[in-house]
Amino acid sequence: MGGSLELLKITGYTDEEFKNAFRSSPYTVMINPETIKRQRAIEYNEQQAPDSSSASQKYKSTPSEGISFDIVIDCTGVVDSKRTNMVKEISLLESIIFTYNGKIHRPNFVKIQWGKDITFKGVLKSFDTQYTLFKPDGSPLRAKVSLSFSQYISPSTVKKLDKPESPDVTHMVAVVEGVTLPQMCQQVWNDDSYYVQVARYNDLNKFRNLKGIQSLIFPPIIQPS
Repeated sequence: MGGSLELLKITGYTDEEFKNAFRSSPYTVMINPETIKRQRAIEYNEQQAPDSSSASQKYKSTPSEGISFDIVIDCTGVVDSKRTNMVKEISLLESIIFTYNGKIHRPNFVKIQWGKDITFKGVLKSFDTQYTLFKPDGSPLRAKVSLSFSQYISPSTVKKLDKPESPDVTHMVAVVEGVTLPQMCQQVWNDDSYYVQVARYNDLNKFRNLKGIQSLIFPPIIQPS
């Protein structure tokens, strides 16, 4: 027997550490996305040396990651008989991810969660709505909403990124598919025994399968005296 259907959830947060939820419950999609696109890139400065016929690429930066997907809001009553008000659905989603929040002087921070393997923390980049089915009076019954988000890392974390390799400082480390947490600790600190502390700091309940996680914070390690 298969497990129950997990629906993608979108939660707004009023703080950059993603601890204070904007509402008591997230926005739960009516129909899961068919695809999710994850965007990553590396930026280079083109430099051409004297007497050279072609430019060389000098590493500049690795921008934050992005994620995008489409969701369908169906208010015909076929998908969910309790969710038939398109205006209410769009307004609720807007309030969580798009609307300017006067208390924090910006739109909310956003977490995308789908099951155990997909978690993305970021901020909204674009919110496009295409209405595809209407009542005779012109009221929309179905809409395709295209959403795009950029990964968000708090400034306090960003300042700690380019430190020398040492268990006494903080690192932000990109997760490579297929690499376990102990292996990452071995690569960063030449010691795989710190993985329990890293897992606890990042609220992880899995050490080997890190699928769906883009990056982890490797905190200063408390070593036995």
